[in-house]
Amino acid sequence: MDISRRDFLKFSGSAVVAGAASAGVASPAEAATRRLHTKGATVTTTICPYCAVGCGIIVHTRDGKVINTEGDPDHPINEGTLCSKGASLYQWVNNPKRLTKPMYRAPGSASFEEVEWDWALDEIAKRVKDTRDSTFVEKNAKGQTVNRTDGIASVGSAALDNEECYILQKWLRSLGLVYIEHQARI
Repeated sequence: MDISRRDFLKFSGSAVVAGAASAGVASPAEAATRRLHTKGATVTTTICPYCAVGCGIIVHTRDGKVINTEGDPDHPINEGTLCSKGASLYQWVNNPKRLTKPMYRAPGSASFEEVEWDWALDEIAKRVKDTRDSTFVEKNAKGQTVNRTDGIASVGSAALDNEECYILQKWLRSLGLVYIEHQARI
């Protein structure tokens, strides 16, 4: 077969365009299967918890269980696309090894034990208050009022939106924290 360089480029370009055009289009059978899979499910929009980009995600739930997650095509940031981490949220939520109750390891113990949420939250609140009370400084060495605690620090994450960050800052400052940091990729 005698083919010129020009013809080769034409055929190659046509093949690339045809492949790209058909890659994003689901077949009617695939589309019908997806509709049946999520039919009757509760649809909730949310934000991906992994990084600071803030991609939109659509979550389908049925009977309190997540049955499907996908990128939100109406979201202005990701327009329906997701990275590999965001695309794996369904597996993360439905993992049988996922912890669903708080775990506690007593001082000196070699193993964790399951505890109730009420006990864990009460214990955290008690320890925060005890630490704040024992490390609170009203005045510094110069006699200036500082009202701070050096015994507690906070590291935020990108999973919080602006409103949550604002409320968290207000609460942390009310406790007297001065060591407040934010790291989006933790």
